[in-house]
Amino acid sequence: QVQLVESGGGLVQAGDSLRLSCALSGRTFSGYYMGWFRQAPRKEREFVAAIRWSAGSTYYTDSVKGRFTISRDNAKNTVYLQMNSLKPEDTAVYYCAAGLGRLSAVTSMNIYDYWGQGTQVTVSS
Repeated sequence: QVQLVESGGGLVQAGDSLRLSCALSGRTFSGYYMGWFRQAPRKEREFVAAIRWSAGSTYYTDSVKGRFTISRDNAKNTVYLQMNSLKPEDTAVYYCAAGLGRLSAVTSMNIYDYWGQGTQVTVSS
C-alpha cells in the first residue's frame, strides 16, 4: 500500500521559514516525479514544486522561485520542501504527490497518482 505522509506545517509569521516533509512508503519511486501542491481557501489546488526522484532535477512555480527548495533523501525515502521568506499568500494546505509522466506535464495534477493527506501552513502578517 502506497502512502505519502506530510508533516512540518504550522503557524508562522511573515519572513519565517518552515520545512515540510513527505515520507514515502509502499513502493519504489525511481523515475517518479515528486510534487508539492497547495490549496488556499476558495482557490484551486496549484503546483508549487517538483523533483525527479532519480535525476534530482527540480521545477518551481514562479511565485516561489528563490524562496522554496525541494529536495529528496533517498536513504530516508523522504521529500522535503524548504520554505523561506514566507508570505501571507503562501497560506494553504500543502500536499505531497507522486506520479509518472512527461516533463511537460509536471505542473499538472493529472500525472500524479498518489497523494498525501495535506499539512496546513499559515503565515500571519
